[in-house]
Amino acid sequence: MSDLSPDDKAIIAEQLRQTIAADRFPLSPRIKALKTVLDKLEPPAPRAELPPVKPPGEPSMLLAKKRGWRR
Repeated sequence: MSDLSPDDKAIIAEQLRQTIAADRFPLSPRIKALKTVLDKLEPPAPRAELPPVKPPGEPSMLLAKKRGWRR
């Protein structure tokens, strides 16, 4: 695949995206394989990091709302 130009890779990636989006069975082995190939052609953007875990004992926002307490 190293002999493909960036334009060729973009065309193939777009075709893969359209095929994946139009499929009736998004969890099928065929679509999973196509997603793997797409990730090799164009790696996905890095995910945002999750916020740090709260220390034990500190009430959550949901619990505070349930109790009627607001910050």
